[in-house]
Amino acid sequence: MKKHLIDLTVKSAQHVHERYVLLRLTNDKPLPAMVPGQFVEVRVDGSPTTFLRRPISINFVDSANNELWLLVATVGDGTRQMALLKEGDRLNCLLPLGNGFTLPNGNTDGYSPLLVGGGVGVAPLLYLGATLKEKGIAPTFLLGARTSRDLLMLSEFEKYGRVCVTTEDGSQGEKGFVTNHSLLSQERFTLIQTCGPTPMMKAVARYARQTGTPCEASLENLMACGLGACLCCVEKTTSGNLCVCKDGPVFNTDCLLWQNESKILKS
Repeated sequence: MKKHLIDLTVKSAQHVHERYVLLRLTNDKPLPAMVPGQFVEVRVDGSPTTFLRRPISINFVDSANNELWLLVATVGDGTRQMALLKEGDRLNCLLPLGNGFTLPNGNTDGYSPLLVGGGVGVAPLLYLGATLKEKGIAPTFLLGARTSRDLLMLSEFEKYGRVCVTTEDGSQGEKGFVTNHSLLSQERFTLIQTCGPTPMMKAVARYARQTGTPCEASLENLMACGLGACLCCVEKTTSGNLCVCKDGPVFNTDCLLWQNESKILKS
């Protein structure tokens, strides 16, 4: 897909959590086509310690209102500066980048996807769920967090499919990690697509392998250029070392060598 360098306008900046801000961006021209699982490289202005662009997953694309949503976790100087943006501010974005999740093509009878997310890793699953619903498919979301306060955008996810929840302290949904949810022992799915902390994705991938279910993971390796030039996001795969930003960020988990690493189930 063609890449675009655009100054987008902040339509709103909503603090959905003490550590997360939801930016709704727009432009005076129609936004470029984007697919679920792709990401944006954002230039951060006003931060003297932030020299490189920051990769942010595409959270949602509202075509009717010409909006791009970015869910930003404030984990460093750059993202904290982004959290200070307000309506009318401009944000320079390089987009869309990377390869997205697999989408059904053709007959969808019996197609039953499970979308598993944890923390800010839930972000790309919203647009994926919305795209699936447009194709007549109601996905199941399995979302995990430490506490009920850390669950993000549940009301938005509920627009597009069934939402199942785990929290580590049991304050909402089932207690434990996503891989402990009773759903996984009660139902089977045709495809699992996941994004979140690496230990969680490894646990989900092991479950998928044990049940013979195809699985895709959106990796969150450190990225700088977003174009495969700087090699800082390299991941070891069965096809050799690949750049997550260019060859991913979505990979079939059977291709990832971390499938053979630690057997401890975490999320």
